[in-house]
Amino acid sequence: MIDLFVAYGFFLLKVITVLLVILIPILMISSSTKHKKETDKGRIIVKNLSDKLEEIGVTLKSAEMDPKAYKSFLKERNKKKKKELKGKSKEIVYVLDFKGDIQASAVDKLKQEINAIIASQVKCKEVVVKVESGGGSAYAYGLCAAELKRLVDNKMKLTVCIDKMAASGGYLMSCVATKIVAAPWAIVGSIGVIAQLPNFHRLLKKLDIDIEMHTAGKFKRTLTTLGKNTKQGREKFISELEDLHIVFKDFVKENRSKIQVAKVSTGEVWQGDKAKKLGLIDEIGTSDDYLLKLASKFKLLEIQYFEKKPFTARLGTAAEVIVEKGIYKILDIFNKDRFIT
Repeated sequence: MIDLFVAYGFFLLKVITVLLVILIPILMISSSTKHKKETDKGRIIVKNLSDKLEEIGVTLKSAEMDPKAYKSFLKERNKKKKKELKGKSKEIVYVLDFKGDIQASAVDKLKQEINAIIASQVKCKEVVVKVESGGGSAYAYGLCAAELKRLVDNKMKLTVCIDKMAASGGYLMSCVATKIVAAPWAIVGSIGVIAQLPNFHRLLKKLDIDIEMHTAGKFKRTLTTLGKNTKQGREKFISELEDLHIVFKDFVKENRSKIQVAKVSTGEVWQGDKAKKLGLIDEIGTSDDYLLKLASKFKLLEIQYFEKKPFTARLGTAAEVIVEKGIYKILDIFNKDRFIT
């Protein structure tokens, strides 16, 4: 019996030692990242998209041409490049990428990228922003729209490209653009406002749990999740939603004057030709197609604001990706040999 306790004691010591070996470096790295200077947090990365697109074409040429012809092609290409360097430099087109969530958490990244473009004072032909968002917080997406509007206010041509979706808040920020280009199946519109919250008052009452809430101001709280909602509070909440919808409609009308707002402000979504006929978009096409056309005439520069995350945050992101991939794999098993539309 004593031997069993001794063995168990040694086992516990081994487990504690292993945990300490793993946790101490993690905690040390985590604490060191907290004390880093503000200047180390983020930086602007500039990528030459024109060169990248050209290299893709050159790689394919090497596969289809015989070695002699390919060598000749490279010579001609180098000569052309030298001429371009000696001659007038191409005008610049900046490319940004925005992927939105409910809180529009990418707005800080977008702000830094726009700051870089405006602060550089480099004359550019156009700014292309690839937007993908199903909407979210009205106030957060209002800020996104305000950030993009800064480019227009600085006399820059702004083009928004939508490959998948720019609905609700996503369309709110997109409509400030000089031109909107959307893929044939891309979803646009959803010019409406939605709000919902559960109410646990009856459940709490059954459990004999009382909730006290005190406010100063008649409409400081209209609807609550825990207390009893009143008719007056409910009416005020709906009135606030309607007011927000009016602000949304007026903003779209101000930036897309050709739109008949009454027709498109029902909360519906549209794709392709229908969206174009309604004036929600200007052109039908993918962002890649649009950028390839520009690449032949202009120098495309992709601007990205990169912020180094703390070690613990990177661990969290990695875990999130693993869980997400696991969920998609399970869904693939259930939806095998099926079409999802």
